[in-house]
Amino acid sequence: MTRHTTRRALGLGVFLASGALALTACGSGFDEPADTNGGGEGGGDGLTVLIGSSGDAETEAVKAAADAWSEESGIEVSVQAANDLPQQLSQGFAAGSPPDLFYLSPDAIAGYAENGALAAYGDDLENKDDFYPSLVENFTVDGEFYCAPKDFSTLALVINTALWQEAGLTEDDYPTTWEELATVAQQLTTDDRVGLVFSAEYQRLGVFMAQAGGGLMVDGEPAADSEANVEALEYVKTHLNDGSFAFAADVGAGWGGEAFGNQSAAMAIEGNWITGALTNDFPDVEYAVVPLPEGPAGPGTLQFTNCWGMAADSPNQEQALELVEFLTSTDQQLAFSEAFGPMPSIQSAADAWTEANPDLSAFLDGAEYAQFPPNQAGSTEVISDFNAQLESLRSADPAEILATVQANLEATVQ
Repeated sequence: MTRHTTRRALGLGVFLASGALALTACGSGFDEPADTNGGGEGGGDGLTVLIGSSGDAETEAVKAAADAWSEESGIEVSVQAANDLPQQLSQGFAAGSPPDLFYLSPDAIAGYAENGALAAYGDDLENKDDFYPSLVENFTVDGEFYCAPKDFSTLALVINTALWQEAGLTEDDYPTTWEELATVAQQLTTDDRVGLVFSAEYQRLGVFMAQAGGGLMVDGEPAADSEANVEALEYVKTHLNDGSFAFAADVGAGWGGEAFGNQSAAMAIEGNWITGALTNDFPDVEYAVVPLPEGPAGPGTLQFTNCWGMAADSPNQEQALELVEFLTSTDQQLAFSEAFGPMPSIQSAADAWTEANPDLSAFLDGAEYAQFPPNQAGSTEVISDFNAQLESLRSADPAEILATVQANLEATVQ
């Protein structure tokens, strides 16, 4: 995504918060739903699509794609960008008039699947084998592949090249290990800036957990209190306290991209949505994107994605499936990437995307080893509590924080 105003939604890896699971509100998610007649296998006069947009560029790109498909199919498509996607989606379901298709995040899928609100159409997609396996796993519940990943993002290390050179560093100094990261962060730290910045949240610090060989879930079981995770947070805590690492809020920024853009930080751990934010808000900042350094267990990063959810009660499922296949095709995903920044969710687009974005290849390379946040029902609340505790990591005991997260995760999988 390219708008810095959406960093919180993407930073949390969600467009849909846990409130979307409370399907109890009244009213419709759509202001003016298209006329939909016919049975559950198709036959309606039009499709309704609800998206959580990062801004005008994304909204217009989705509408243009829907219009192009409409011209080919003869089926009208109404696309609406939600003001509050969780609320409008839950209202639509509660009123019995949900959109045919909608953006859906991994953390929301389990709750909707349990409620019977989703159509599990993933295995019916002609291009199902083209999606990155880890993205398919994001949207698989109880062995059923529910919905097509629409795109994705990973985290990488973003470096201010001017400040890098000012510190006497070269490309040969790009850090590849935790030790090297700590060293260059210290070299880049001055009275006016910190070496490395990131948001005080699992959705950034989780990369260190992955690099240490940990993660919140391992083989479907809670593993938050592992020694690897403790080692990861101890590493971060050490360098928060020596002043070479900082949370974005500590340098007066709302997120890592802002701190990086205003040059209160020389490096940032962020996703590929930062590129658009820098272009829009800090066009004079020159930067390089490199893979995150490896930890004791090897490389690690996090990925974030959404899928095209389909309502189980949609009377237009056949047409909706055809539209999804169009929207997730190679050409269309590359067009979306050019328009508003995300990486295609299909492997067949990888070479073309890399050729078009050679300086950003580290983001796509991370797909090979990226972890994703838990997608069990209730995981949103667990991560929110984890993030609240991480804000005090500088003075807190990482083992105690992770013990609380472990207990909370165990409660979600009982």
